[in-house]
Amino acid sequence: MTAADIHRTILAVWRIEQPRLITGLSRMLRDVTLAEDLTQEALVAALEHWPATGVPDKPGAWLMATAKRRALDDLRRRRMLALKHEMLIRDLEQEQQAMPDPDAGLDDDIGDELLRLIFTACHPRLSREARATLALRMICGLTTEEIARAFLQPEATIAQRIVRAKRTLSESGLAYETPRGEELSERLASVLEVVYLIFNEGYTAARGDEWLRPQLCNDALRMGRVLTLVAPQEAEAHGLLALMELNASRTAARTDVAGDPILLMDQNRMLWDRLQIRRGLLALTRAHELGGARGFYALQAAIVACHARAGAAGETDWPRIATLYAELTALVRSPIIELNRAVAIGMAEGPAAALAIVDGLAGEPALKSYHLLESVRGDLLFKLARFAEARAAFEAAARLARNKREHELLQRRVADAARRSEIVR
Repeated sequence: MTAADIHRTILAVWRIEQPRLITGLSRMLRDVTLAEDLTQEALVAALEHWPATGVPDKPGAWLMATAKRRALDDLRRRRMLALKHEMLIRDLEQEQQAMPDPDAGLDDDIGDELLRLIFTACHPRLSREARATLALRMICGLTTEEIARAFLQPEATIAQRIVRAKRTLSESGLAYETPRGEELSERLASVLEVVYLIFNEGYTAARGDEWLRPQLCNDALRMGRVLTLVAPQEAEAHGLLALMELNASRTAARTDVAGDPILLMDQNRMLWDRLQIRRGLLALTRAHELGGARGFYALQAAIVACHARAGAAGETDWPRIATLYAELTALVRSPIIELNRAVAIGMAEGPAAALAIVDGLAGEPALKSYHLLESVRGDLLFKLARFAEARAAFEAAARLARNKREHELLQRRVADAARRSEIVR
């Protein structure tokens, strides 16, 4: 492997293993901030050693063992007098002797542990924005850029929010726990938001070479299923699970053999997972039974359910989808939701009606760098046979797209619009 290959491998391994490292170390050390620091040190060690020694057979185990050694060294160096820390040192020393195989230290049950960490980060002492940001960065391994896209905020704003949240978490001594009763309810909305954003990043990656990140989707689905058990009477927990199950049911149809995106209306619906659709519809029914039909996640799940129930693209109930988006807009003021409503209006009433809505969003500061605004606008212009304008919109969208697959898709749309423009001319 070349040095560049090794560097890419290290970063790929890091994205996969970071949540496991922080989870295991946080449980041992009872200190989320220290655990995050130690995982960063393990990454630095890999960057220093692997180019010379090669990538280990079990890279995740190597990182965990390195982080544990750094933890033990740190505890020894500071010679802490507190009994808690003395016990930690003894536990780590005994584990090193009892489990010489570093792979044995890896956590198998990451689902509940990861969720516990997210509950910790979502403490009411932190602001709502800080809770989700901290959990996504420290615990779930999303980059500052990916989080900024999720919140439609500048990267500098997100970076500052992370620093402040980590300081609060470190200085306040917040417990590493899964809260119960009222405490759980206080944190649940923020935890649901974190799981939702994790799934979204996995469903359509903000950047990188691949359009999908299945591991993130699977992690979010697992946590969503656990949350419906932890909070069985919370309608929005079931609504979120329904939304994720229904969206994930389309995974096999969303890319071709080369990994390139296939848009919803072009997908082979025979590849949609009918079992997962049934699970999603059952979760949506449960959300409705609990009185949550008009919840943020349940409304989105109802929209996706319209697609799931349509046997063919032409059978989709677009007027119903447009109505659901209108309800969602009334519930949450979001330019992205309004953009999605425009797409539904375009399918139900025609592209001209949708274009008026999209053009009205052009001045939204939050959408200034959002490539899908120009992408949707280009699609509507294309349908109106305004091919030169469509080409310009697709070019603008391609410049903003940070994901390689989306960028290439938009470049193909640029070329298609250019060809149509020449024919018309």
